[in-house]
Amino acid sequence: MRIMGLDVGSKTVGVAVSDPFGWTAQGIEIIKIDEDKEQFGLDRLVELIGQYEVEKIVIGLPKNMNNSEGFRVEASRRYANEITKLVDLPIDFQDERLTTVQAERMLVSEGNVSRKKRKKVIDKLAAVILLQNYLDQHSKGAL
Repeated sequence: MRIMGLDVGSKTVGVAVSDPFGWTAQGIEIIKIDEDKEQFGLDRLVELIGQYEVEKIVIGLPKNMNNSEGFRVEASRRYANEITKLVDLPIDFQDERLTTVQAERMLVSEGNVSRKKRKKVIDKLAAVILLQNYLDQHSKGAL
């Protein structure tokens, strides 16, 4: 089962997909969006869903450190709602606290990735991390 992971921000959506076995996550791309103008990049997302034969979508929930849900969680849920209007796929949510921080640390530890380049890939890497976390947590049973 191929699964797509989405790291939804206000300006970009990081996209990752699993291998067909659901073992590993790979970064695909970053889709530019504009929440304020209600431009969500859904046409491109639907293209990617078809191209990669996605059967399930996992969207990151950026909960607060105390596990409460704030504005960004609501934005992620709204994005999921927009997706369901276009494709009939199951959508799961994955706690993504600290995935962007983890992605930033990974890129900084590389040493040769400039701040400008990090900004261009961080959302995609965050999508990979959240999807890989999801795959790892669900690998013992059926997805």
